Amino acid sequence: MNDSLILSYVDHTMLTATASWDEIKQMCEDGIKYNTATVCVPPCYVKRVRAAYPNLRLGSVAGFPLGFTSLAVKSLEVHALVEEGIDEIDMVINLTDVKNGDFDSVKTELSVLKQIMGTKILKVIIETCYLTEEEKIMMCKVVTEAGADYIKTSTGTAAAGATMHDIELFKAHVGPNVKIKAAGGIRSREDMVAYIEAGCSRLGTSSALKVLAGGSAGSY
Repeated sequence: MNDSLILSYVDHTMLTATASWDEIKQMCEDGIKYNTATVCVPPCYVKRVRAAYPNLRLGSVAGFPLGFTSLAVKSLEVHALVEEGIDEIDMVINLTDVKNGDFDSVKTELSVLKQIMGTKILKVIIETCYLTEEEKIMMCKVVTEAGADYIKTSTGTAAAGATMHDIELFKAHVGPNVKIKAAGGIRSREDMVAYIEAGCSRLGTSSALKVLAGGSAGSY
């Protein structure tokens, strides 16, 4: 698997709290140069990035990183990002609902946000390191039934990130229309190849260009 193919799976990401405009611009230019799947930026930069790079495949986040904002707040976030020209959103589920066994509320949240997104891509971060096996399996079902486009392992900010075990679990339990994204702790070429070969359609990392192409990278 060559480097160009690997990079075509990568959501090149910079979600650090102190990311400067110069850093964001460099990341966008690297994403264009190396043809990454998307460039994922903090919500506050979406409008500015879209104006500067009108043809860039642009991603951002909602409910990030803890997920416990209300559906009303997440809906406003997603509406705003869509209006500002986003192509894809990675959103964090309300983990408190999962821990309370209220999967109907999680499904409602995802369904509402996907409706706002329309044909744009919604990726659902379930933060696997906080969930039991049973909760992960239930979330595969909920993500599928809500019509989301991707299930994603992790924010990259929690105690642990993607594992091969969780990718295999996703493959066994998501519906045929749900793709898989691995994120968090992916920092080597071997990691990237392994996750792609295991069935991931996207990888969330800021390290890909640093590892493969000697380009700029933030931290994620």
